[in-house]
Amino acid sequence: MPRREPGEPYYRVDSDEARSIRDGDTEGTVVVDVRRDDEWITGHIEGAVHIPIDDLPDRIEEVPRDKKVLFICAMGVRSGLACEVAFSMGYDTENLYNIEDGTPAWIAGGHPTSYPGYA
Repeated sequence: MPRREPGEPYYRVDSDEARSIRDGDTEGTVVVDVRRDDEWITGHIEGAVHIPIDDLPDRIEEVPRDKKVLFICAMGVRSGLACEVAFSMGYDTENLYNIEDGTPAWIAGGHPTSYPGYA
């Protein structure tokens, strides 16, 4: 169940919860992976948008304002920061989610994953 810590403008979810949210509303949800390029190519959520955290302020217009946004990184730190950045740029706190257990947990959980560059 999505949870919110005091003072955080986003919800925390694990990879199983994130998949349920995404699968339950595919048109109204977007996943944004904020890891570096070298991490992205090792596997990422199928259908995710790749915007490294350092590029997010300059590319924020690529993140829809009218959808739930599930940010993910490797361990939940950069994705939490991404939620904070989006909130500071006017995104609705009700649409911001941090997948706090990260991409390794997503992959280990057997959730849909893409591996670019691999046959």
